[in-house]
Amino acid sequence: MNLISKLFYPITAPISFIQRNFKTVFFLTILYFVVTNSDTQNLEKANLQIIELNGPIMVVDEVLAKIEKAKNDINIKGILLTVNSPGGAVAPSVELAYAIKELNEIKPVIAYASGIMASGSYYASIWANKIIANPGSMIGSIGVIMQSADASELMSKIGIKTQTVKMGKYKESGTPTRQWTQDERAELEKITKNTYDMFVTDVADARKLKKEDHEIYADAHIFTASQAKEVGLIDKVGTLSKAKSELITLTKTQHPIWSKEDKMDKFMDKMLNNSIANITSNLNGLMAN
Repeated sequence: MNLISKLFYPITAPISFIQRNFKTVFFLTILYFVVTNSDTQNLEKANLQIIELNGPIMVVDEVLAKIEKAKNDINIKGILLTVNSPGGAVAPSVELAYAIKELNEIKPVIAYASGIMASGSYYASIWANKIIANPGSMIGSIGVIMQSADASELMSKIGIKTQTVKMGKYKESGTPTRQWTQDERAELEKITKNTYDMFVTDVADARKLKKEDHEIYADAHIFTASQAKEVGLIDKVGTLSKAKSELITLTKTQHPIWSKEDKMDKFMDKMLNNSIANITSNLNGLMAN
């Protein structure tokens, strides 16, 4: 037995040590990965920052917080907003758009379409100094939509009836339990039209376009990057490196150091935002997509 123990000692000894000192080993392992994932740039203060806008726009608290932090950070000279989003709810899209507008009054912002920059996500990008789009990206879809199912036939088949007490003629506008009345539809169309007019007005102002030509660049048209450039929705067609170069030139940064987002924070934010988007996307509401 002693011989066997001696033969396997090189294997059993480390295992025994880990078992006795699990917490210490666990802590040192985490510390090792933190140190090895760091580089010399992390020892210097970043002067340029990338802020990502990905997925459906439903909850934008995290992105707004990053914009506010970048705005107040005296070391950050410019921001690259990378976008890959089909749009989303109107209110958070407008919130982002005006946050970028305020940021751009203080520091240069370049918006980069890495995949999709449509509807609400295009709205969020319009007040950047320049919009640059990947050659394979899709741009536009400037429009507003309000949808709701008519589940009255299904409810009738399974024997479900609704009971409602309401005050106000239009209180049930948008209900999925029955077909909308003409007055309700007219009320919802009025809201949708007004929101679309706001969208087009802001795009025209930001991009120096004529509002009366909205059927050319808006009207929910979807464009390739080159087509979007032709109608004035973007400034240049290029890759991410081109967008970065544009920001470096714009900010006159001699020694560019890009801030790096913590990978764990990024992963958790993505998981949380996707979960919230999946829940809220099933609710009725005015959508810029």
